[in-house]
Amino acid sequence: MEIKTFGVVGAGQMGSGIAQVAALSGYDVILGDISYELVQKGLENIRNMLDKAVEKEKTAQDTADEAFLRIRTSVDLKDFAETEFVVEAVTENELTKVLIFQDLDSFCPSETILATNTSSIPIGKIGSKTRRPDKVIGMHFMNPVPLMKLVEVIRSLATSHETFQTTWNISEKLGKIPAEAHDYPGFISNRLLMPMVNEAVFALYEGVGTRESIDEVMKLGMNHPMGPLELADLIGLDTCLAIMETLFNGFKDSKYRPCPLLRKYVEAGWLGRKTGRGFYDYD
Repeated sequence: MEIKTFGVVGAGQMGSGIAQVAALSGYDVILGDISYELVQKGLENIRNMLDKAVEKEKTAQDTADEAFLRIRTSVDLKDFAETEFVVEAVTENELTKVLIFQDLDSFCPSETILATNTSSIPIGKIGSKTRRPDKVIGMHFMNPVPLMKLVEVIRSLATSHETFQTTWNISEKLGKIPAEAHDYPGFISNRLLMPMVNEAVFALYEGVGTRESIDEVMKLGMNHPMGPLELADLIGLDTCLAIMETLFNGFKDSKYRPCPLLRKYVEAGWLGRKTGRGFYDYD
């Protein structure tokens, strides 16, 4: 199936990044969210990222301008009836994602593939709520999308081989390196990453070290580019907590129990960079 129009539902950091790389790859893009304010903010983020790429001589000015013009916005999921491929990139909440998929299932042609950028929620659970589980697949991009090469491609038991292969091919066209993961909570990336982040929060909670010491050990001792607490702030502490809860509920194993300190920060609204405060203060 030829993909001409690429839809992205969710104009936040992940969604705008996905829309940017899709437009740079030659797709016509529809970027949607629930309000004009959010889609405008997403467009501004894309323009800023493209300008930085031009400034660093990674993208030509005319290429960036042409890509930006390929993106149009929407606040109505009915507009996605024009798409052949859609990626959902909203908050990591199962009910929210299911409702979006049910609406897309109603509005999009039967041939349209519906992908989710979920970090941890099993694809089969989402696909089973639609009339096209064979065309529902996981397409988990890494943050920041324009810079990170990896895309996890996750098919459920019901996902067809054609859907999987099309998604794999699109990932490569976007300039990414796809890796296949089976449909278990957290897939590969977050099943490995989030317990490490959660353990770093436990280390802080139990007074094993300061936030700076914990991050420095991982950066200087393990050669990680960012410490786990810095990374948690970048990802969003609410997203980290949601992923840990998905792992804990999915496996019923205490090793995935979210740290009480992580939950306390989320309840206080200290979600990391996006709110100006998390484990570090960004104001």
